[in-house]
Amino acid sequence: MGPVNNITPTATANTTFRDWFIRPNVQKWFVIVSFAIIPVFMLLLFTYYPFLKMIEFSFYNMSYTKVRGFYGLKNYIDIFSKPELFSTFRISLYYMVGALLQIGLALYFATILSFKTKGSAFYKGAMFFPFLINGIAIGFIFKFFYTRGYVLDTVLQFLGIPLESLPYWLRDTTINNWSLVATSLWKYMGQNMVLFAGAIMSVDPTLYEAAAIDGANKWHQFRFIILPSIFTVLTLNVILSITGSLSAFEPPYVITSMGGNGTATYFIKMHQTAHVQYKVGLACAMAVVLALIIIIVTVIQKLAFKYAFRNATTETKVAKKSKGAK
Repeated sequence: MGPVNNITPTATANTTFRDWFIRPNVQKWFVIVSFAIIPVFMLLLFTYYPFLKMIEFSFYNMSYTKVRGFYGLKNYIDIFSKPELFSTFRISLYYMVGALLQIGLALYFATILSFKTKGSAFYKGAMFFPFLINGIAIGFIFKFFYTRGYVLDTVLQFLGIPLESLPYWLRDTTINNWSLVATSLWKYMGQNMVLFAGAIMSVDPTLYEAAAIDGANKWHQFRFIILPSIFTVLTLNVILSITGSLSAFEPPYVITSMGGNGTATYFIKMHQTAHVQYKVGLACAMAVVLALIIIIVTVIQKLAFKYAFRNATTETKVAKKSKGAK
């Protein structure tokens, strides 16, 4: 026992840092700690720290080059008291309506194309293709599409509608926002449709067979099987669509030249405030308000969906358990 006790401390004392570092257990913990610390550090540095600084800047009267003084809540008061800023919330309602219509159409086409439909792969690809096009490029496409006497007017004249009876799609304030909403709907509907189709195709086919035996029609199958089964994807798509409508930027910025003729959204006004008027403090306050609105809308949507599908989700779970028991 004596010689063994003499050798062990010597070996430990002669172990170098390299020998210790290349041990499997050390390497494993090094990888775990690195992959945990580095992403968290980058998230804090590039996301949360700038966000906290933005909140701090929102309480100051400042530009990019100098701080003119502490403003307190004046920037936030200006957002809701100045008509040119507060009125942009009304423009967001157009895009919210368009987002709901977009979800409805995407769910409709996804339901049809998820079953045995001739040419379904072609239709899915054709509907998804606009999502692959750059938003700026789509803006220039529709800028000429809606221009007086160009593509849309030419098609409508071919159908027998005289040019004099057609509105100015981008200048008429009663219709120009709906024209821009149609652009967003055309771009993003295919993306939602593909997500819905993937979720619908993952539903157990035997549930449809059991429902048909019990006398359920297609609407009942959609209401009590498809909707509860894709509840998570549906909720996610609605949240993303509604929050995206609050921050709409590309269509009005490109098509109507930075929101001309009453099409400036809240996001465009925030851009103009920061980069044209150089009121950075006010722009930061607008960004904070937008973030709070998105959080509130998201919570309301989740609660509403949870309440709306509470019975259908329970029935679907019971049906799956019954099927498993058999």
